[in-house]
Amino acid sequence: MKATGIIRRIDELGRIVVPKEIRRVLRIREGDPIEIFTDKDGEIILKKYSPIGELSSFAQEYVEAAAQILGCGVCVCDRDQIIAVAGIPKKELLGKSLHKDLEEAINDREAILAKKGEKKFIKILGNGDNEYSGEIVQTIISEGDAIGAVILLSKDDAVNIGEAEQKAAVIAAKFLGKQMEG
Repeated sequence: MKATGIIRRIDELGRIVVPKEIRRVLRIREGDPIEIFTDKDGEIILKKYSPIGELSSFAQEYVEAAAQILGCGVCVCDRDQIIAVAGIPKKELLGKSLHKDLEEAINDREAILAKKGEKKFIKILGNGDNEYSGEIVQTIISEGDAIGAVILLSKDDAVNIGEAEQKAAVIAAKFLGKQMEG
């Protein structure tokens, strides 16, 4: 990681202010949880914490089963990036940053069922590179907080995603949210 040259002092309560420039680059917002680590060289490492990231291997198994049954692409994301993908090539989405529209939908706890060209249709990735004909976005809520989303995507106009798939997304989001609580 590149050194920034920013120096901060610890205050009398042991706090350090993370500079605005770093928060902006790392997309850290007020209230976001941060993990604190130490390494063998005595360095302190701050890392943005993703509660749903704890379930990434479980989420991957879940999306693989769902994609196989539903016949469309299925993803799980935290509030910043896609953490599990199945039914579409992983390289297209896995680890990629979310588009601002998707971040807002998660924060607003929106449920979206839309086809390309409809007003509710939103972009999924931060780079805006989205070639999907239909989408379902269902927010994952854990302990009252919006922590991510289950996303169903269709690239093929012949594959119709509708109410049944939306109900499957609701079930997945509620299940993953409960897994985070327990």
